[in-house]
Amino acid sequence: MEIIIIIAGIFLDRITKIWAASSLLKNGDIVVIKGFFSLSYLENRGAAFGIFQNRVYLLAAVTMIVLAGMVYYILRHKPQSKLLRISFALIVGGGLGNLYDRLIYNYVVDFIMFHYKDAYYFPSFNVADMMLVTGTGLLLLYLIKEETKEGKDVNDGRTGKDRV
Repeated sequence: MEIIIIIAGIFLDRITKIWAASSLLKNGDIVVIKGFFSLSYLENRGAAFGIFQNRVYLLAAVTMIVLAGMVYYILRHKPQSKLLRISFALIVGGGLGNLYDRLIYNYVVDFIMFHYKDAYYFPSFNVADMMLVTGTGLLLLYLIKEETKEGKDVNDGRTGKDRV
């Protein structure tokens, strides 16, 4: 299942970035919801929110190290939690999608843009970014769930008044 998520995510990311480069770059922006949501081609030479501009190889190296660590963890520990495996698959797929862009083009193609009129623009993103954020959110949910589970195991679910 994880391999399917990774491959499907990379494929969807590549297809949408190819479309953005061929359609948006040539024909201009597409306004989906006026004053709120548009598709606009952007070459991001940094990381999230435009940090680390022009540090392509640093970002690529960090991505490779993180992905290698995650793959090592999966192979070594073979986690049983479906939530953990899905979160890792989304993070790996998203990381590989953006890593491909960095290594091949020296930038990441972003094209999804949310904004409030001309007053506020959320940083542009892409399908790989959505996978990374969703995977990280699921990983956080897993960690909170495990922490809560461990807390209940320690006191058998009894409150302070119930314990002897």
